[in-house]
Amino acid sequence: MTWLEISAACYVCIVLLVIVWQACLIGGAPWGHLTQGGGHIGALPPNGRVVAAFSIPILALMAAGIASAASLYPHWAPWTGLVAVTVQTVVTTLNWMTPSKPERLLWAPITSIMLLLASYVVLSAY
Repeated sequence: MTWLEISAACYVCIVLLVIVWQACLIGGAPWGHLTQGGGHIGALPPNGRVVAAFSIPILALMAAGIASAASLYPHWAPWTGLVAVTVQTVVTTLNWMTPSKPERLLWAPITSIMLLLASYVVLSAY
């Protein structure tokens, strides 16, 4: 495997872990203080669970876009990797700006690593 493929695989693995995190939130995990601005103690309310559910397909599409940028399955158009990096940039920025210190301490570093991996893959692919 090349560094490009390894970086894409690492990104996809992190996304899979985040998808598991979101599924746990939907199932009622008491981590509301670590997500969505940290405004909920304990399990998310129904509308917060809908947001978590909505994020899962977005995350999966982002992972597929970055994998495609590294010439891995599903072999989508190169622009999908650019879209994924753009969305990842927004997510990373929001996680650095969140008013919730526990959320920021957890997610800002994780999303920053994701942004670095995604950016490396997309920039190296061109």
